[in-house]
Amino acid sequence: MACRSQEDRWTDRTASTTWRGVCMIMPLPLFPSLLPKAVKRRVYALKKLQVQCANIEAKFYEEVHELERKYAGLYQPLFDKRRDVVTATVEPTDEDCEWHNDREEEEELAEELKKKAAVEEKEEDAAPEEDPKGIPEFWLTIFKSVDMLSDMLQEHDEPILKHLQDIQVKFSEPGEPMSFTLEFHFEPNGFFNNAVLSKVYKMKSEPDDDDPFSFEGPEIFACEGCQIDWHKGKDVTVKTIKKKQKHKGRGTVRTVSKQVPNDSFFNFFNPIKVSPDEEPDEDAEFTLATDFEIGHFFRERIVPRAVLYFTGEALEDDESFEEEELEEGIEEEQDGDDDDEGDFDPKKEEPQPAECKQQ
Repeated sequence: MACRSQEDRWTDRTASTTWRGVCMIMPLPLFPSLLPKAVKRRVYALKKLQVQCANIEAKFYEEVHELERKYAGLYQPLFDKRRDVVTATVEPTDEDCEWHNDREEEEELAEELKKKAAVEEKEEDAAPEEDPKGIPEFWLTIFKSVDMLSDMLQEHDEPILKHLQDIQVKFSEPGEPMSFTLEFHFEPNGFFNNAVLSKVYKMKSEPDDDDPFSFEGPEIFACEGCQIDWHKGKDVTVKTIKKKQKHKGRGTVRTVSKQVPNDSFFNFFNPIKVSPDEEPDEDAEFTLATDFEIGHFFRERIVPRAVLYFTGEALEDDESFEEEELEEGIEEEQDGDDDDEGDFDPKKEEPQPAECKQQ
């Protein structure tokens, strides 16, 4: 395939049309400004219709939010049962635990391994059995398995998250501004007094007056955390450092202690605050975008599919999806390279004069 000329590439980024018998090729961004006045008026009418479409779409998403809220009420009893099993409040019946697993059937133990397992089982019967309650460290295991969450997790957070019993999503009530709340339910522990730590994500579903055509559905625009009532000396979001200070006049030295911020998952409940009247700087914008992404991930993936993240099955699905996207990107890149390089064969390349090589 021959290399494409610069003119061909430029033509791809242009529009060709004919007005009054004259063929014009013009860059697409400039196209409306070069239209005849009568046609331009009609284009403006279409853009006005497009804004009305965006407003209708915003109403559609508001109704979708109400539908989500309705179905959240249907899901919640099942999530409550999940919590009861995890926390050993309820022991599931044999019928509840029936599960057909093809993979396990395909991986049945060989006869020798079965005999060995039987011998080991007899030895274990002689020793006192361990009887773990519920599913120990259910949520902590999920946190450690999911990259997005493990990046936030620190070693000093883990003993606290062992007390996490449930994560729930609550949607705003009808008539209230669109939002959802993440609730982290903890059993009594030696770190803080709160039974529930919460974080509210505020959403909007309306086109921007300045740029209505950028509307693509509801978006998170702000979030609010909660105050954690830490026990004395247990606040993992701060650390104490000691500094030596020298008196200028007397030359004496004293040691002072100072608390400074510390990396911790629990900083999640103290998001940065940006005034609505101020434009956030690049760092603040990135931090907020990451926070919104994590909140959305909890709502859409972690809470509804918690057991699959605990077993790792959801992680396999996520990885497969990412690999598929990556492979498609590689194919596109290779196709593009083929277009640019054509049927080039280095063995058939003729030697060039020195001045050409230098050029």
